Amino acid sequence: MSSKIDKQKKLGRDTFSAPSFWRRLAAQLYDFFLLIAVLFLATALLLPFTAGLAVTDQHALIYRIYLVVVSFFFYGWFWTHGGQTLGLRAWKLTVLTQDQKTLDWSQALVRFATASVAWGFFGLGYLWILIDKDSRGWHDHLSKTAVYYNPQQKK
Repeated sequence: MSSKIDKQKKLGRDTFSAPSFWRRLAAQLYDFFLLIAVLFLATALLLPFTAGLAVTDQHALIYRIYLVVVSFFFYGWFWTHGGQTLGLRAWKLTVLTQDQKTLDWSQALVRFATASVAWGFFGLGYLWILIDKDSRGWHDHLSKTAVYYNPQQKK
């Protein structure tokens, strides 16, 4: 892959380039708010099984795993069906493989897991985007994916 994703690479009628760090961060913030709403709904779906009570300490681990699985399916569904979450779409970004194809579920899982680790190291995996020659984070490299910006995309 050449530097800065060939800066402006022609693909059919669309022009893709590497997005700025701030554009990516804005899309992630947008998606974070959407994910919070999805997690509230996922929690509400459990209330009939807990008689409307909070999750107890003995079920806390299962509950956390449930929320991680819901989070994975939130991102994974969008990434494997067109490469755009709502936040990515709003900011005209797309997650694709390095050869610009839609991700499969295994790549989505690797991307999700490594993105979590990238945030876990004080965000260093994301800050890596600022110094990487192709503007890619740890999760991009490990999942063999990239985020592309298409200024001509309709919202």
